[in-house]
Amino acid sequence: MKDFPRLGFGTYKLEDRDECVEAVKTALDVGYRHVDTAQMYHNEEYVGEGLAESDVDVDDVFVATKLDTDNLGYDDVLETARESADKLGVDTIDLLYVHWPIDSYDEDETLAALDELVEDGVIGHVGLSNFRPDQLESAIETLDAPVFAHQVEMHPMLQQTELREVAAEHDHQLVAYSPIARNQVADEEVIVDIAGKHDASPAQVALAWLIEKGATPIPKAASPDHIRDNFAALDLDLDDEDVAAIDDLDSTHRIVDFEEAPWNQV
Repeated sequence: MKDFPRLGFGTYKLEDRDECVEAVKTALDVGYRHVDTAQMYHNEEYVGEGLAESDVDVDDVFVATKLDTDNLGYDDVLETARESADKLGVDTIDLLYVHWPIDSYDEDETLAALDELVEDGVIGHVGLSNFRPDQLESAIETLDAPVFAHQVEMHPMLQQTELREVAAEHDHQLVAYSPIARNQVADEEVIVDIAGKHDASPAQVALAWLIEKGATPIPKAASPDHIRDNFAALDLDLDDEDVAAIDDLDSTHRIVDFEEAPWNQV
């Protein structure tokens, strides 16, 4: 079974073929071994090309994707998961998420199909994304396969304390998207000061804080400089004072929010 790296490479909005292929190749060259995409991103084929063209063996890369909200019916899950595997150029998708529990999501149908995909070896692990704690608990009870990861927006201004507790209780990984809040962390004086103290970037500080909290951040980047800068967060050691100062920034500030989002349906 593959290890799950502490830092992943996100590919959201990398919709241009050449840009996406080069970004994936650069990320793998820098040292990333976890690549995250989604059917909704319309770039799985490009990610697959980047994986295929890289000098890194695809078997050494943890590959994750997510089911579109229109593809959550039983038959659609089975069909489109196999299509995603073909586009990505892998025999087995290491981790397949339900991207959002909305639209065509049906707990019994969707999760039964995911269990079947695990049994058939099409996917290695089941993931969920953007679930409320109550939805997460219910899905965990319904699935035969364990939930391997839950992916949510998480950064210093949205610290997801409750979902971190659920992850610890059920022993699954919390994966953080928008981990630098689309670079809004660079507007936070506390983070800028800590970055100066360590001769680091604000993005590195935010990523290091997430890793310290046990989350797996998946920052998206296109330019080689940003790809390298983010990866260097693995070498940044924050002290207890730094972590406590960042902990005080929690404000439930969401980057991704819309009327149909699960947390707005309570």
